[in-house]
Amino acid sequence: MAKNGVQSVTRALALLRALARSDAGAGVSVLARECDLPISTTHRLLTTLETDGFALFDANTRKWHVGREAFSTGLAFGRGHALAAAALPHLRYLRDLTRETANVGVMRDGRLVTLGQMESREIMRAIATPGGAGVSATASGMGKAILATWPEAAVRELVAQHGLPPLTPRTHRRLNTLLEDLATCRARGWALDDEEHAMGLRCIAAAIYDASGEAVGAISISGLTLRLPKERLDVVGASVAEAAARLSLQLADGSDPASPGSPGKANGKGAIGL
Repeated sequence: MAKNGVQSVTRALALLRALARSDAGAGVSVLARECDLPISTTHRLLTTLETDGFALFDANTRKWHVGREAFSTGLAFGRGHALAAAALPHLRYLRDLTRETANVGVMRDGRLVTLGQMESREIMRAIATPGGAGVSATASGMGKAILATWPEAAVRELVAQHGLPPLTPRTHRRLNTLLEDLATCRARGWALDDEEHAMGLRCIAAAIYDASGEAVGAISISGLTLRLPKERLDVVGASVAEAAARLSLQLADGSDPASPGSPGKANGKGAIGL
């Protein structure tokens, strides 16, 4: 991006922060003075923000306010952190049960972004830094767990837009094999990244649902293939799906997750995790 483009973004963000501090709104001259900008530049940037829904102009008071899109963006941040906080007891349970790293993630712009993690205590362990740009959903256990809840048309659209990045020799390179994999995920209740994102690592994941039944994210455990051999996958997969079901019920009814490993709620809505 050109230098003046970066400068415009920086100035626009400064105006958004100023608007956020002004509960009753603010006039263009006040905002210009607060952000140390020329009035003409301030008006141009505010108009651009208004076009995209990030600022709102009240013609009666001649004041500017935070727009709906800025509010929606802030809500998305809050939802992500709320999900990560709610998932922590379940991640701790899975980490202690499997001795592997447990994760929670969401889909953002066609990629899987890790929100939170409970690291394995093993010396050699799988770690994905929370946040950042994320990874290809089609090569991610959590990504595939969420995609398995989508209609086929939506999966086709995602692949048309983002492709199938060949991260390892085991990554899906054809749409039909991905669709077959997702069908298997739905049938057994959990998804598997079988060295598709990184050689030597496996990830087992299940989707998390909200009160409306929509998949809002996924939880997983990830570890070395040596510690997650194929004969262990069904047992671990069932445990991950149970934890996802309990978390889904917690999100739906606000129940206390004090004992995520205790029996009793795993047969509720979303019990298979996908």
